[in-house]
Amino acid sequence: MTPGYELPGTDESYWMATSEHPVFPALEADRTADVVVVGGGVAGLSTAWELARAGRGVVVLEADRVAAGVTGHTTAKLTAAHGLVYERLRRTRGPEGAARYAASQQAAVERAESVAAELGIACDLERASAFTFTTDPGRRAEFEAEAEAAAAAGLDAAYVRETELPFPVAAAVRVDRQAQFHPRRYLLGLASDLRARGGVIHERTRVTGLGEGSPCRVTTESGLTVAARDVVVATHVPVFDRALLFARMSPRRELVVAAPLAAEDAPEHMYITDEGGKRSVRTAPLDGDRRLLIVTGEDFTPGTGDTRERFRRLDAWMRDHFPAGPTAYRWAAQDNDVSDGVPLIGPFHPGARHVYVATGFGGWGMSGGVMAGQLLTAVLTGDAPAWAGLYDPRRLRSTVREGTRLLARQAEVARHFVGDRVMGSRADSAEEVAPGTGAVVRDGARHLAVYRDAEGRTHSLSARCTHLGCLVAFNQAETSWECPCHGSRFGVDGRVLQGPAVRPLPPAE
Repeated sequence: MTPGYELPGTDESYWMATSEHPVFPALEADRTADVVVVGGGVAGLSTAWELARAGRGVVVLEADRVAAGVTGHTTAKLTAAHGLVYERLRRTRGPEGAARYAASQQAAVERAESVAAELGIACDLERASAFTFTTDPGRRAEFEAEAEAAAAAGLDAAYVRETELPFPVAAAVRVDRQAQFHPRRYLLGLASDLRARGGVIHERTRVTGLGEGSPCRVTTESGLTVAARDVVVATHVPVFDRALLFARMSPRRELVVAAPLAAEDAPEHMYITDEGGKRSVRTAPLDGDRRLLIVTGEDFTPGTGDTRERFRRLDAWMRDHFPAGPTAYRWAAQDNDVSDGVPLIGPFHPGARHVYVATGFGGWGMSGGVMAGQLLTAVLTGDAPAWAGLYDPRRLRSTVREGTRLLARQAEVARHFVGDRVMGSRADSAEEVAPGTGAVVRDGARHLAVYRDAEGRTHSLSARCTHLGCLVAFNQAETSWECPCHGSRFGVDGRVLQGPAVRPLPPAE
């Protein structure tokens, strides 16, 4: 870490800072519905709205605030251009599979634009091209193949060697007719219309149990239940382990910095590269003469490494490449990559008849979440689209094909589960923990998560993640405890910030 370096900007998502904050009441009594949707992010609200529009009675249960979790901290690109995905899909799923992926994702882009226009949602939705680029001349053949595969899949794609970026690129894939928007304003517009259609939203209502039957019943941490014919689990990572979907996914966290930029210097389009720990660039409207430059990158597994140093590198990269003003905002987002690279949307497990899931969007949750709403509504109303099988969580062929990735992922989990214990404490005693920092401390046979606040008071918790028992690690930049195994995150008071865990870290002396 650079000595004396202070983190730049306000520790807040731009989307959260520039949108309204309506309050929806917590669940206070048992109730019934046609469908209960667990999770109030882009996938959950899109699904709930589509179902209400189709005439279903819907209840949404959100553990915290709607559109405030992963969705409220995204980069908010609304695109079918998901990096170098189409050549791989053509190899693993065939030309038809790649075409169905492209068609479903592009349909989501068009759907979001048409819904925003229909409902009159002022969400700064702008059409733009999406570029995936490299600065390495040795990768040109790879990018030519990707451009050809994307075009063959039906996208308006082309291979190019020049862009508007203020630095040279060696090659890029350009996909036209994409979009970027303000995701929270869009989803709050959906939430408002959902309620006008008779839908119900409950915030601060964490779901902890699921009973599959006729009807299904979801149970909240307060003991209240919602009975419904169908259940949709859209909680980013499924909070129920019966399908073991978390074993097919790898958690990934990435950082975001944003700064004002003169409109004349702002890129018109969206850009991404997998080089240097990933770099993603887009802008958003700010005022007449300026735009907000939004740069994302520094991918890492939650609970590993120095997040402050990663923020420093990302901010430095932005300043090295763009004439931006002072950094205004910084935040972090989290997502999950599925072993075969395709989201899991459909029946929760092989025996499921009325329980569905939407997860594993791999960093592309805006188009994926909108698409999930269309797909699940079509399935529940008996008109499944041609691409439903591509996303079906019960698929086995791709799981076998991706066996190497699955084994590597489970080996990584085992390394943390066993190795973190063998390595011992991160601090020998609570007295070694400096103010404003946290560390895992061994206390006999126990591992404690110890945080010392700015006043010097210590806050001790069990360091075992309440999901499956891996040891958490402290993220100083975000003042949180994170599990490197499956991505659960906790506050310094133990409360759950992000699943799959549903129970807080218990206090410990």
